[in-house]
Amino acid sequence: MSRTVRRCSRLVAVKTTLRWAMQHGIVRIAAGRAAGQGDLHALFMRDDRYRVDPFPFYEAVRRRGRIVRGRMVSVTVSYDVISEVLRSDDWRAGPDEDVMPAPISRLARWSRDPRALGPVDPPSMLVVEPPDHTRYRKLVSKVFTARAVEGLRPRIEAVANGLLDKLAAEKDVDLVATYAELMPVAVISQILGVPPEDHARVLRLGHLAAPSLDVGLSYRDFRVVDGAIREFQDWLGDHIDRLRERPGDDLMSQLVQLEDGGERLDQVELKATAGLVLAAGFETTVNLLGSAVALLLQHRDQLELVQKDSTLWPGVVDETLRLEGPVQMTGRFATRPTTLDGERFGPGAVMVTYLGGGNRDPGVFENPALFDIRRPNARDHLSFSGGRHYCLGAALARLEGEVGLRALFDRFPDLELNPGAVRRPTRVLRGWQSLPVRLGAG
Repeated sequence: MSRTVRRCSRLVAVKTTLRWAMQHGIVRIAAGRAAGQGDLHALFMRDDRYRVDPFPFYEAVRRRGRIVRGRMVSVTVSYDVISEVLRSDDWRAGPDEDVMPAPISRLARWSRDPRALGPVDPPSMLVVEPPDHTRYRKLVSKVFTARAVEGLRPRIEAVANGLLDKLAAEKDVDLVATYAELMPVAVISQILGVPPEDHARVLRLGHLAAPSLDVGLSYRDFRVVDGAIREFQDWLGDHIDRLRERPGDDLMSQLVQLEDGGERLDQVELKATAGLVLAAGFETTVNLLGSAVALLLQHRDQLELVQKDSTLWPGVVDETLRLEGPVQMTGRFATRPTTLDGERFGPGAVMVTYLGGGNRDPGVFENPALFDIRRPNARDHLSFSGGRHYCLGAALARLEGEVGLRALFDRFPDLELNPGAVRRPTRVLRGWQSLPVRLGAG
């Protein structure tokens, strides 16, 4: 190994360690201290029981008030407060380096690695704000119009039926591995021009990178996530190069071609935008499908209702999104002195909005812990966020959920849960890592 290569490797290692320290290490130390002093969010981060069942914690927050201030952050499970934060220009999705102390801001910029940009690193649409966010969203949004999404229904039905055909001879399967994962990754890959031979890689790397949305990762876990993001970025660069040479009629080809047009995306912006759409395009739907199946099999009265009346499938989807939201929380940072629900916050203040708690606000949803597929306002849930960061793929996720669930229960109406289901180990993303089922007669 040459001296130059060794120097580059050491530099990458230093930047990786620094990024972990700034994004997770300091948070872990602070959370440990704050938890000992009763800080609610710190307790949430430190107690692994809440990975499996966060809802008792949300209710503990609700009993404390609409906004609960802590040593690290403020938190809320109030539907109204969450909605205001998500829609306010006073709160931004990512930390504002301009309000950080100058040395920390310089370190943050220096440690950023274009080869390891994850979903919560700029220029990801999850964390950037206008005007950049507006520009990226405009380029992507045309494929997710209501008309364009509805036009995908035959393609989604074909994918679902093809996967179910392969299960026809099976008796006991893991529904996540054989169906809930494979359907959305096939659909979003078709939209983005990803060839079938790369689907398994995209799925594997997506799972490995998913914990990047959590905070307070151990250094070991961070290295696994960082390695997956690097591999994903390398693959994505190669995929973009292939589409640049042989473009199709898919969204990613359109984004690549726009590089040379008036709305130019540089290579980093292109990879961040396309990568986020690809990863987010299956994460939400995987969790939605698994959670909906589990809920229906645990509430047979609701399953009987929808099996008798197929017009209730959209209600199944939205009630699942409300009760078991695939994304449980998001953070916002104050950009300026601001007032929220009568309380003052200064620049840089952090507000953690527990979307899963807001979705069970009894002031908005009657009997909120009840799974009711005929709930009249289920669609008012917060699981797709709100405001300018409202999920671009919401309509697609709803359609995939509706089509995927209906096809599954039409083919296997006697579906049953088997023992051994395992929750995902993440806090931000909620769903099933494994969902064993007995298919019954198909």
